[in-house]
Amino acid sequence: MRVPVDWLREYVAVPSDATGVGIAADLVSVGLEEEAVHRGGVTGPLVVGRVLSLVAEPQKNGKTINWCQVDVGDANGTGEPQGIVCGAHNFAAGDLVVVVLPGGVLPTPQGPLKVSARKTYGHVSAGMICSERELGLGEDHDGIIVLDRRYAGDEAMLARCVPGADAVALLGLDRETVEVNVTPDRGYCFSVRGVAREYGHATGAEFSDPVADLATRVPPPSEHGYPVELADDAPIRGRAGCDRFNARVVRGLDVSAPSPGWMRTRLTEAGMRPISLAVDVTNYVMLGLGQPLHAYDLATLGERIVVRRARPGERITTLDDADRALDPEDLVITDGGETPIGIAGVMGGASTEVSGTTTDVLLEAAHFDPVTIARTARRHRLPSEASRRFERGVDPELAPAALQLAVELLVEYGGATAGEEVTDAGSAPQPAPVTMDAGFPSRLVGVAYDRETVVRVLTDIGCAVDGDGDALTVLPPTWRPDLTTAEDLVEEVARIEGYATIPSVLPTPPGGSGLTHGQRVRRLVADLLAARGLSEVWGAPFVGTDRLAALGLDVDAETARTVRIANPLSDEQPWMRTSLLSTMVDAVRRNTSRGAKDVGLFEVGLVTALDGPQQQAPTEDVGVRPSEEVLAAVRAAVPPQPRHVAMLLTGDADRAGWWGAGRRADVTDVVELVQALAEALAVEVVVTADAVLPWHPGRCARVALADGTVVGHVGELHPKVVAALGLPARTVGGELDLDVLTAAADRTVRARTLATYPMAQSDVALVVDAAVPAAQVHDALVSGGGDLLEEVRLFDVYEGDQVGAGRRSLAYRLTFRAPDRTMTTEEVSRLRDAAVAAAAEAHGAVQRA
Repeated sequence: MRVPVDWLREYVAVPSDATGVGIAADLVSVGLEEEAVHRGGVTGPLVVGRVLSLVAEPQKNGKTINWCQVDVGDANGTGEPQGIVCGAHNFAAGDLVVVVLPGGVLPTPQGPLKVSARKTYGHVSAGMICSERELGLGEDHDGIIVLDRRYAGDEAMLARCVPGADAVALLGLDRETVEVNVTPDRGYCFSVRGVAREYGHATGAEFSDPVADLATRVPPPSEHGYPVELADDAPIRGRAGCDRFNARVVRGLDVSAPSPGWMRTRLTEAGMRPISLAVDVTNYVMLGLGQPLHAYDLATLGERIVVRRARPGERITTLDDADRALDPEDLVITDGGETPIGIAGVMGGASTEVSGTTTDVLLEAAHFDPVTIARTARRHRLPSEASRRFERGVDPELAPAALQLAVELLVEYGGATAGEEVTDAGSAPQPAPVTMDAGFPSRLVGVAYDRETVVRVLTDIGCAVDGDGDALTVLPPTWRPDLTTAEDLVEEVARIEGYATIPSVLPTPPGGSGLTHGQRVRRLVADLLAARGLSEVWGAPFVGTDRLAALGLDVDAETARTVRIANPLSDEQPWMRTSLLSTMVDAVRRNTSRGAKDVGLFEVGLVTALDGPQQQAPTEDVGVRPSEEVLAAVRAAVPPQPRHVAMLLTGDADRAGWWGAGRRADVTDVVELVQALAEALAVEVVVTADAVLPWHPGRCARVALADGTVVGHVGELHPKVVAALGLPARTVGGELDLDVLTAAADRTVRARTLATYPMAQSDVALVVDAAVPAAQVHDALVSGGGDLLEEVRLFDVYEGDQVGAGRRSLAYRLTFRAPDRTMTTEEVSRLRDAAVAAAAEAHGAVQRA
């Protein structure tokens, strides 16, 4: 919301020496957010000039320019007329115009433009006659500013328009405008009136409510008011889309009459483009008071207006000339209940637009349901100044005063006559009283507020406070629909008394709390993978069926396990992911496409794992706490979302250098990462060969717990998957169910006594069939080696003529250690032979000589 400081002064006693920066700081102190302070961007000599003569000179390029002599008084230092070339044709000799002389600087989208005398079209043009857009006053660039027309009827302003007079002050380019961000709960601040009220709260300056004076002049509803019927037969949340509709008629309006210059200036400063008198008046009232208005050409209307929900298949052409299909939830203004002539609270229809032939106008000021307007504006992607206000809540008592101001302005500047037709249909619900203990603000905020302070603050913001002792009954004002609970009132007390008065006190954490087991596991996993050189990434959990197909997965099976998003960010990614790898591949591809050769990434995140059909969650009014049954149904409808950890590696695991050649990352690197995770979590895992997509069938392993529970898979991505996703060849990775590991991780910490006796090692080479996995041979050696076997490590694999076709040699180093003695050679040999015997019995292993 842009608030011109001069306009603000009409509603609240802003000191004459107050600056825009200071005003913004005061507003911030009561909870508004400062966006910017705007000033006119014109510097240097900008003066009023009178066109003495102009000669039209056609050019070879087909353009006609005007060679003008302009009287700028003594502003040029000589008093002589200024020769200026101008390409506009909307002025004549004798007109008063705005001239920027050499040395002046104009704001442009490309940056400041310094004006100088230069030769053009055969003349030396000493300055520029300016349009609104060149001065930053608006977007009009069809012609230059003619002050005679701009200030027509305003004798005071015309008296200031003498050649050589400073046009910066005349056009308001020296004024400041404060821009604030209005939070959703403070919709009344979408008006100068609302911001003025907040400035009064912040500084104690006297606030003069313009509505109080207007209300005294509002005529009562007449028997012959324009007929309006409120016929909402499908209210949302039990609330009618329109509960009050006010209308006034003005007749004999001269639609060609210009808007007064002061109004055009204020609209421009507030960020709106002046259009015509009727439109400018409705915009001016909306910006000033906060009540959106709409003007209808009365001649285009039938006998009555009906406000109802749209019917299936209905369409409307809105003021932006767009043909729109209406939704049954849309609230529409209709002509006699048949033809939609406006989308309520959002935008009017083109068929009843005020045009150049309009003489009689019907002005509308209604009160609409915020939820209805918000949904409609978003459904049609049609945010408007009106919808921004209605969806935040407009004062239901404001409409009659707003219409009165609009009528008075049209009568004064448009030569209209106020009609006797005064309509006030329906009635808006009044705010509900809130009960609160006077000591509640002190207990909730932690600052001592006595009863008198609480009552004073609530009264200042417009509440009616009643009650004896500490039991208060508070009736919020109609412009504050956000005040519905005692906590809302406490926030107002803290805000008005000043957030700066609330001390910063660090809370004392209660004993016995800390990270949960799951949080500790996640941190340990992330720290370990980062320490191994992997970088953590995050990916949005949305995928499309094309990605599932590229991974070689069964699309129907995967979509059956997940949920489809009702309003996805991208229509190409409407599904929740079932695997972290489905989104992680984007991070790998992005990094490698930008020159990274050796990439190692990991992600810890949630996936969707639906088991059975998706349940529909019930909906409830957001203003009421749902029942336990509804909450249980909502929780039951949420699909399971286990937490996974995934890794992807490509490029070299060991880089090349002066020390020798590098080594490319392969499946064994991922297996080693999995085993390191399991060891850190004190979880025993079993890694066995497997063949599932998206992994290479010969380079894939299943990771399971000792009891057979599957944890996940690791391997090298299938060549077809790599090609389909544009990944580097031989990309490896894995994905594990972190929730399974968390449940299996031992929550206790057990210290193990450090061994003080020396180890004894013995190497064995076992020849087995090539199809026998090395992990199974490893397990057999462990089972046969006894309790003193500390470690079994595979250090060599050989396949060749010496072992025969279809056979291979696996060389293991067995480490033994006794906790209470030094082991003898005989002991070590006996235990080694027992381990080899177990391998021979289980897999036919033969010790290689």
